[in-house]
Amino acid sequence: MFVGNGSHVYEVAEGWAKVPPHVTLGYTHGIVVDARDQVYVFHTGKPSVLIFDPDGNFLRGWGDEFEGGAHGFYLHRENGEEFLYVTDTQRRLMVKLTTDGRPVLTIRTPDLPNVYDADRKFVPTDVCVAPNGDIYVTDGYGQNWIHQYAADGSYMRFFGGTGSEPGKLKCPHGISIDLRRGEPELYVADRGNFRMQVFTLNGEHKRFIVDDMDMPCSFYYDGDEMFFPDLHSRVTIFDKNNRLIVHLGEDQQAYKQQGWPNLPHDYFRPNKFSSPHGVCVDSRHNVYIAEWTQFGRLTKLIRT
Repeated sequence: MFVGNGSHVYEVAEGWAKVPPHVTLGYTHGIVVDARDQVYVFHTGKPSVLIFDPDGNFLRGWGDEFEGGAHGFYLHRENGEEFLYVTDTQRRLMVKLTTDGRPVLTIRTPDLPNVYDADRKFVPTDVCVAPNGDIYVTDGYGQNWIHQYAADGSYMRFFGGTGSEPGKLKCPHGISIDLRRGEPELYVADRGNFRMQVFTLNGEHKRFIVDDMDMPCSFYYDGDEMFFPDLHSRVTIFDKNNRLIVHLGEDQQAYKQQGWPNLPHDYFRPNKFSSPHGVCVDSRHNVYIAEWTQFGRLTKLIRT
């Protein structure tokens, strides 16, 4: 069974992830791959971080403390070491961790009384790290701000806020640093406005990207190509100039079904997506997808 077309055709690896019997998948929100092509899954069950080898064999799990709140999931390499940056929507925090689960840095609600109080909550959805080490956290389920920190966690600035005009956001769900054209740019999945928005690293609006997407969730780069899960039932690949290469596994009926995203098991088909939420690509250009659905869903696509 295959998906894609033209230069991007993938074989569907049915039943790839061998989830052990003692683990019940929750919403599978995040997925990343490390330098050894080990695949890390972030889900709302426990243990919340599951690690698999490239063949889908379960290696280990940790992170019970993220049960219920597991959301944003980002792997970053720093001075030869890999770290996971995660967001927890239930405890409303961002944590930097070693790949075996040891906390290195925790960021909680910013001390901004005019922005956050008992009624206006900070609910972070994603995180990324710039080449200079600055950390950006999206308050996607809270007040629609983006917060910038130095590498040590010291506060720098915030920008965004609710709206649809340039620089304003409605559910800044995902965030990433785009390095494909030399000058680093900050890409934001402005999901509630059905678009992407591009900023400078200082938070100045540069432009919108609006074509060939519906509800972009997050980003992953493989060379000059940008992969993003579109919550409305497909995974999309853009080229270096943000032009469409292909939609993968598109199902334009899935998100229109009653009860979506929690559809009955018999609705799902191996070569179609319902609610993609996270995506990553390994060193062999194979693609891994995690979907937002109550019993979790993990897919591997093998590049042909």
